[in-house]
Amino acid sequence: MRNLNLDHVQTLVAIADLGTFAAAAQALHLAPPTISLHVKELEARMQAALFVRGRRQADLTPAGRALVQEGRKLLSASDELIDLVRRRAAGGQGLVRVGVSAGVGVRWLPRMLDALGRRNPGVELKLEGVGSAEAMSRLHAGTLDIGLVASPQPAVAGVVQTPWRNDAMVALVPAAWEAPDPVTPDWLATRRWAAFAPGTQMHGLIAAWFGQAGLNPRPFLTLSHPGALTHLALANQSAAILPLEEVEDLQRAPDVHVRSLFPPLMRPMAVAYRRSPPPGEAMAAVLGVLAQFGS
Repeated sequence: MRNLNLDHVQTLVAIADLGTFAAAAQALHLAPPTISLHVKELEARMQAALFVRGRRQADLTPAGRALVQEGRKLLSASDELIDLVRRRAAGGQGLVRVGVSAGVGVRWLPRMLDALGRRNPGVELKLEGVGSAEAMSRLHAGTLDIGLVASPQPAVAGVVQTPWRNDAMVALVPAAWEAPDPVTPDWLATRRWAAFAPGTQMHGLIAAWFGQAGLNPRPFLTLSHPGALTHLALANQSAAILPLEEVEDLQRAPDVHVRSLFPPLMRPMAVAYRRSPPPGEAMAAVLGVLAQFGS
């Protein structure tokens, strides 16, 4: 049986992304008849129609959408394999795939990358933005090596979770509000405040903080990235509860105030990784650097 041709899969993904056969041909530097031939051979190999015929735009059938979705994974795995072989040929130690959620602060990431580069220049990190639940699932599936996840996470077979950081949360408040220090749930509940999107660790932590005071206020707005919440406060639009490390640089800013919370609120995180096979040299190096940045 003939194996799937990755060049054909790349053609299909390009058509899906760009919308037409002609645009895909231009992007891939292939003649239009070659693009059509790739699609024809893919359809023959799959014994399924991949595009809806008779339309100007290249609309995928359900089978075509499934092949594009899974084909992206094949192409990514192929790229990683090529990179791995080239790094090993050049004396590198390997690639480590690390899942990082949007709630993880960006302040320590450049420092961690710098420390890893100085200690283990042969190790390369591939950072991927994923939520904690997805990171645990991908660790189990073997498509991630390490996940920085909200703690605790439900146990997953074969995945180890070790405590990593326990960061203090603070209120970022427009300076014009003259906020008390510390900020309490009763005070903030009567103001306009923004929060992380439902389903995230941050959303649950903040809801529980209000709940301890017998409150369940609705946020003015929910967003998925701490930077967006910060800019809302800077624009005098709302307050936000964020990890201190996200807003340390703003403690003397004229437009906002950084206030502690009472009762105090902490954001616990863990490092998760697969138990088997045991961490190799590259992965052990990354785990060692992460340990340096724990708290």
